[in-house]
Amino acid sequence: MIELHTGCFANAASHDRSKETERLKTAAMLGHKMKLQVNAGHGINLENLPELLTVPHLAELNIGHTLIARSMRVGLTEAVKEMRAAMKGYTL
Repeated sequence: MIELHTGCFANAASHDRSKETERLKTAAMLGHKMKLQVNAGHGINLENLPELLTVPHLAELNIGHTLIARSMRVGLTEAVKEMRAAMKGYTL
């Protein structure tokens, strides 16, 4: 199992994020080719999630910080619903 660090992706300005997305795609494909489970985490939120979901083979996303932070405004149940809706349709 590997976890792709998405901090550079998350912190990149939107016009620079595509370069980081390509790096994540390459790493995910290599990890998958090596028969490793590919996870990702750090700085993932509802704003950058759609672009991150263009990365293939992601089995788990570590999004706890985002969920807890968002839950301070809308409650945990709603925060989880929002994130699940944003992830709908993603396939490994």
